[in-house]
Amino acid sequence: MSATAGTEGVMYKKILAAVNEHLNSVITARYALNLARACSAKLYLCFVAEKGMSGTDIEKAEDAMKRIFSEARDMDMQVESISTTGRPVQEIKKVVREEKIDLVFVSARRADVKRKFYRATTASELMLRLPCSVALTRVIHMGRVHPRKILIPLKARIDNVPERAYFTAKMAEGFSSKVFVFHTPKPITRFFHGEIDLTPMEWDKRTPADVRDFMGHINKYRIDFEGRLTPGRVARTITIEAASKRHDLIIMGATGRSLLSSLLRGNPVEKVLRETPCDLIILKPRHKDDK
Repeated sequence: MSATAGTEGVMYKKILAAVNEHLNSVITARYALNLARACSAKLYLCFVAEKGMSGTDIEKAEDAMKRIFSEARDMDMQVESISTTGRPVQEIKKVVREEKIDLVFVSARRADVKRKFYRATTASELMLRLPCSVALTRVIHMGRVHPRKILIPLKARIDNVPERAYFTAKMAEGFSSKVFVFHTPKPITRFFHGEIDLTPMEWDKRTPADVRDFMGHINKYRIDFEGRLTPGRVARTITIEAASKRHDLIIMGATGRSLLSSLLRGNPVEKVLRETPCDLIILKPRHKDDK
């Protein structure tokens, strides 16, 4: 399916990327840069030097800020660089409130992913505490950021549909990517007979209303996309789909409620975060639904 008509209102006017000394934060900032360019938004680059940070690490972070700042200026974008000291969560939260930031990009470190992610990591704290939308990025491929195929796994029930569709469409616009909307319904079973196979048309009839609503919003943007349903276990099916079809980026959604529940038990979002074969963005949307 190809979108052929119109666009919706701008949701992101100010986008902030949290930059540090690690390469994955630099790549995450480039995702933010390209989204800001597609949204005609102002880009903020923010580095917070923590207590005890080495001079070498501070220099790495500041050099990264300068490079990304120059890239944005070369694209004639509005860009501002902010460097400060203190605790990252507190300082970034302060900037978000003072500058009225709409969206913050933050990177997940490899060390964070190896343990229970949503327990006491800087990235998880930012997702839970910031008063704006947050895009948590896990970088798998350290090469140049340019996703051609973006996979969008959707649950049966979706919150903040307009914002999630807007984020997806603008990310695709920023990279001239194709979007693949992907839903994993539970396999149908009958007592004593095991799973029942359905034709693609029958599966299409079982597409949940929220998934159809998301695709309706996506259809308002001029991007190339298609939809697909594949029954199975959610996290495993998503990672298999991403690997087998060679997707470059997965974009998933996570509400505040699902993030809090992950403090107590795992969920598909965290499983995909651990096992993703490609770059992954987990969007926690904060804009109100307009439906």
